[in-house]
Amino acid sequence: MVEAFAVASGKGGTGKTTSTLALGMALADSYDVTVVDADTGMANLLFHAGLSDADATLHDVLVEGGPSVEAATYERFGMSVVPCGTSLAAFERADPDRLRDVVADLASDTDVLLLDSPATLGSKAAVLPVVLADRAIVVLQPTVPALSDGLKVQEYALSYGTDIAGVLFNKVHDGDDGVAQQADRYFEGPTLAEVPDADAARAARSAGEPLLAYAPESAAAETFRQAADALDVRAGDGEAVADRFQSAVIPDPP
Repeated sequence: MVEAFAVASGKGGTGKTTSTLALGMALADSYDVTVVDADTGMANLLFHAGLSDADATLHDVLVEGGPSVEAATYERFGMSVVPCGTSLAAFERADPDRLRDVVADLASDTDVLLLDSPATLGSKAAVLPVVLADRAIVVLQPTVPALSDGLKVQEYALSYGTDIAGVLFNKVHDGDDGVAQQADRYFEGPTLAEVPDADAARAARSAGEPLLAYAPESAAAETFRQAADALDVRAGDGEAVADRFQSAVIPDPP
């Protein structure tokens, strides 16, 4: 079985990578989870996962004649993690078209595939994770502009047949409830959780650890677990999903 989720936001600064790793760790209690940093232009998952000194990254895999994806896959915190590098030169050499084959390879041997997606939809490399995924998890801060950005992601996802698994509100403060409650009116999926803003999340990044490893008893960590529990992971045929990824047409950005 396998289901691929694009973790997307529509804007930067929402805590998308923190959310991706937190959901991955929580889901890893029940599933074989693989996390991929598909944000090839502005990657930072490697810092969150303590992989800043990784020998091979997704950038290397996306270059013609580069190593296999297995060489860039690391076992961390109960998950398989595929980080991406931060070099501009490596980004320019990488071929986003090859991401289809990479995701197909990974999909054939995991239960849950989480694609940490770029914050904007301004290039083919940015939109591809949303197009490849079975469903998207939209990560938002509880503000009206964030809702607007998230709706753009939803519209684009649905136009390519990617369903919405749910909305995850992050960095929530007291008094923000009104905005979060509006999500049910506009988004296809349910609100998975409202994660409180937490100093622990920022400290975890500085420590090079996911939040659930650094501060497992924190309120934010517990809320991420609740969000993972709210996801109804669906069993897909790994080979069929891999075939779909390999034949996916890369669209032009909106």
